[in-house]
Amino acid sequence: MSSTDTPADALAIRTADEFRGLYGGVPEGVWAAPGRVNLIGEHTDYNDGFALPFALPQRTRVAAARRTDGMLRLHSADVPSGVLTVRVADLDPAHPPQAPDGWARYPAGVVWALLDADLPVPVGLRGGADLHIRSDVPTGAGLSSSAALEVAAALALTELYGIPLARPELAALARRAENAYVGVPCGVMDQMASACATDGHALHLDTRDLRQQHIPFDCAAAGLRLLVVDTRVQHDLADGAYAERRSSCHEAAAALGLPALRDLPYPELDRALGRLGDPTVRRRVRHVVTENERVVRVEELLRAGRLREAGPLLTEGHASLRDDYEVSCPELDLAVATANAAGAYGARMTGGGFGGSALALIDADAEPAVTRAVTEAFARAGHRPPRITAAEPSAGAHRVL
Repeated sequence: MSSTDTPADALAIRTADEFRGLYGGVPEGVWAAPGRVNLIGEHTDYNDGFALPFALPQRTRVAAARRTDGMLRLHSADVPSGVLTVRVADLDPAHPPQAPDGWARYPAGVVWALLDADLPVPVGLRGGADLHIRSDVPTGAGLSSSAALEVAAALALTELYGIPLARPELAALARRAENAYVGVPCGVMDQMASACATDGHALHLDTRDLRQQHIPFDCAAAGLRLLVVDTRVQHDLADGAYAERRSSCHEAAAALGLPALRDLPYPELDRALGRLGDPTVRRRVRHVVTENERVVRVEELLRAGRLREAGPLLTEGHASLRDDYEVSCPELDLAVATANAAGAYGARMTGGGFGGSALALIDADAEPAVTRAVTEAFARAGHRPPRITAAEPSAGAHRVL
């Protein structure tokens, strides 16, 4: 039985029960979308590059029902802010007072994106909806809790109102909500993984045209385990550091006469770097091009069933993110170094960086020793205790009730 084939999703049932208590009616369904871990391919998605994420068992659940009075009501079981209400007609990102703040901007942005898109959107969507949200995707851990919320809300609304969207289109719409409404200049990889992943597979994603392939990724069959070390260091991708890196990549591509850094072949990297005067820009370019190459090599190893040999590429990717892209932090570096010293085949940070989580590819029977080593290292360094769990490739978004 897979991680998503339980007879009944207990949290989905709880979410539906809470909906009834909040709104006094029965939800028309409960939809769920997962967080994600990116095995390799970081900061490549806004450079038209490649990524290899997979979905987590942890997911965001949205209980929803239609309304007819033009009001959107939002409630989260995880954030003590009460029921937030906004008129659908007021969902304008240019006028923040009319838009919800904080977490509610994500589902509100999805409604706005649906109304603003060139889609045959039913008039009924302007009547609004009631949404109640419950999630077990850790926030601030680099596991795409925001994408899970967007995708779950988008799936609920499109199915409620009969809006025909293929999964890649739904992911692109969720990304637009985050870019244009929330104001985070993210790429599309997180939403694609949440919307399109399949159980027991990693998702090879070409972010230029959203082509995807499902790559078998069965750690258990190989006697392996992939640990996720949540450093509990919060990050804010809406700040200037993320935008600066994205901008420098686009400027470098233009300086090299390329549509995107994805178009710089790996064998031509050194020659191209010689044409760039700014040493920081050179480092950024080197990371993106070598990271795309690492995605290709890891995918080849997964297809061949040689999972252990992917470990050094994970560690190589972390060094690139730490030194060339400069998005790591002391806690992530400590988690990676300690896991490797304790016997991991490889380890790396995952997600946008500046905090969040690290991955470690280990033998299954080494989990207690690696977990203990990382926990003790954090204690000696005076860091907060990390949260360490095993990651299992799981299914993407779907209706659960």
